[in-house]
Amino acid sequence: MGRSPCCEKAHTNKGAWTKEEDDRLIAHIRAHGEGCWRSLPKAAGLLRCGKSCRLRWINYLRPDLKRGNFTEEEDELIIMLHSLLGNKWSLIAGRLPGRTDNEIKNYWNTHIRRKLLSRGVDPSTHRPIQDRHLISMSDITISFGKEENKIEVMKRENQETEQKQRCPDLNLELCISPPYQQQNMEPVKRGRSLCWITEEWR
Repeated sequence: MGRSPCCEKAHTNKGAWTKEEDDRLIAHIRAHGEGCWRSLPKAAGLLRCGKSCRLRWINYLRPDLKRGNFTEEEDELIIMLHSLLGNKWSLIAGRLPGRTDNEIKNYWNTHIRRKLLSRGVDPSTHRPIQDRHLISMSDITISFGKEENKIEVMKRENQETEQKQRCPDLNLELCISPPYQQQNMEPVKRGRSLCWITEEWR
């Protein structure tokens, strides 16, 4: 049957949080702790969904949040943790104090994947890419005028390479002739050419 909804959707505010709502949420959590997110909005006097309160607190309001750009050390730590844990962003975020799982996931998809590709490393397996020509085109997202032509050329080359690997060049020339029969044959001259005609064909 599934879990019941955490709030009455019809009577909740949506969209941007106001300063007053932020202050109420912060004051309630300082006084009572995080507790149950389903019951928190009513206890704090907020017309918000429990999930909305949780995400607002975790991603924007909690005091230990770390703002600003990622450092080089954080980049290398994320790469190392991703090679061990894969896309388990909450576990990775647990090793980077002050960073949220959502922020790390977005940073991975927008920056670190490109950084690894530029180093010749596959972002999924963390192994060196053997043939730079065979990089998946989904990993390259360039949208400037002249660069698009280069991408088209690379796509064509990749397709040709894959086709050659799948289908080696085979000589499939076939010659069709009537079956060989050992019969009495005599030459018959027709025009300038000499034909061998069997008794059956006369």
